[in-house]
Amino acid sequence: MEQFSHLQRSSIIQKLESTNYDLIIIGGGITGAGIALDAASRGMKTALVEKNDFASGTSSKSTKLIHGGLRYLKQFQFRMVADVGRERKIVHKLAPHLVLPEKMLLPVLSNSTMGMFSISIGLKIYDFLAGVKGDDRRRMLGKTKTLKAEPLIPEKNLKGSGLYAEYRTDDARLTIELIKSAFQYGADCLNYMEVKDLSYDNKEINGIVCHDHHDDKTVSIKGKYIINAAGPWVDDLRKINNSKKGKHLFLSKGIHLVVDWKKLPVQHSIYFEIEDGRMLFIIPRDQSTYFGTTDTPYSDDKDIINIDFKDVKYLVSAINSMFPAVELKIEDIKSSWAGLRPLIYEEGKSASEISRKDEIFTSSTGLISIAGGKLTGYRKMAVKIVNLVNNKINKKYNKKYGNSETLKIPLCGNSFTNYNDVTVYIDKISNSLKKLEISTDYASYLVHNYGIQTDSIIKNISGSGRSNGELDLLRSELDHCINFEMVYKPLDFLERRTGRLYFWSDSIGNCVSEILTVFKNNFNWTDKKYKIEEKILIDKMSQIRNFTDSK
Repeated sequence: MEQFSHLQRSSIIQKLESTNYDLIIIGGGITGAGIALDAASRGMKTALVEKNDFASGTSSKSTKLIHGGLRYLKQFQFRMVADVGRERKIVHKLAPHLVLPEKMLLPVLSNSTMGMFSISIGLKIYDFLAGVKGDDRRRMLGKTKTLKAEPLIPEKNLKGSGLYAEYRTDDARLTIELIKSAFQYGADCLNYMEVKDLSYDNKEINGIVCHDHHDDKTVSIKGKYIINAAGPWVDDLRKINNSKKGKHLFLSKGIHLVVDWKKLPVQHSIYFEIEDGRMLFIIPRDQSTYFGTTDTPYSDDKDIINIDFKDVKYLVSAINSMFPAVELKIEDIKSSWAGLRPLIYEEGKSASEISRKDEIFTSSTGLISIAGGKLTGYRKMAVKIVNLVNNKINKKYNKKYGNSETLKIPLCGNSFTNYNDVTVYIDKISNSLKKLEISTDYASYLVHNYGIQTDSIIKNISGSGRSNGELDLLRSELDHCINFEMVYKPLDFLERRTGRLYFWSDSIGNCVSEILTVFKNNFNWTDKKYKIEEKILIDKMSQIRNFTDSK
């Protein structure tokens, strides 16, 4: 693998300052990452900057599903269901280790707004629009088979269920693998580089002015076209450009809660209706189960999103109402996250009713902004934007790049032909961990995060000469992420590259000093810097278990 590291930051910045790019992308979430790969793979000179870490906004705070949007059938958004249905199959093929087949159970109760017949027809239409084939097609289960498939569901009021195909992913991992893939095609991508202003030539935008959070200096980058893919911050950049007119963003907050799997031991992912008519997800992952999400308007600080205690009670109450035997308590929550959905405002519609379609805004000075959309649709959004830029380059500079190639570009970590190859590889890694006296529970975690890159992580452990088991594994992962995944801060590693903060939080507590020392040695931290980062990490580990009283 080619090194992609902050240890090379000075040379990356030198290149950013000396190159005139075809396009510059502002925003290192899933949308920006997809655009970077599409553009770079066509041969365009491409740069991407992100003010925090890659995927630190919406793209690490979703429900972590590459799903077809079943609920959009209710809103008659058939085109969206068809589009994202096709896209989820494509993304699964591009990264089968990271986009995992997941059967979803939809229980039907006597008080459900839709009965067995309606659900059956709805799921059949869903399968048709999404192009679902073979064993993945929906199956309707009667009461007895539903209870056999998911014993946790109470028998009372149960009529049956629908079982249909979805895909689970790690949104932040998907984003970083897209960015790494774009880097392999020549894109210059850098996090902790915040856009503060835009530059112009004869009233046409021709670059960005950034603050480098690493060296506390100003960096200017020039390019023919500037893409504003900043998610919830899209309108902030439109304000800087004096082009925030007409349509604007509507931000909706969603939260998710994580408990130990033994506390909520579901056998499948479950999509169920609660008393107020909203739908919630329950999803098992590793040794945990997470559930959500809420959908409430948000207008506070976009960089600090607190989780309200009332929202926590709402979700816990919903779980206990559906599964009374679980007797879930607030104290059972071991972690949580909150994120913002950047939707396009629609007059008179609630947050849950607003369309998730994407839209493009082009200002009179040439700033191209893209907002809205779904995680599943990132690739098609990228194709649309890069086609637009390609046409503009052809018209203005008489140069035309080729068509999108992203349908057939496997993401980093993928050399698998199908998901069966992934399961075979997991068995191989499990055997390697057993020899190293490390819990085999980490095998699927490693492969689903890193794919075949797991080989180098395991090799690094074997050659370290140490024998501290899980601590050696953590060290080796951290070494990989610093050298090949542009990790700069502890939370980059724990929250977004590995998901340990949310799903393996027990593996962190005794390793804080070890993790911080690795960063100190790699990035020449002062003792003062060490103390600052230590506090940030400890505060975050507390924050994910504690909530804001909004009374």
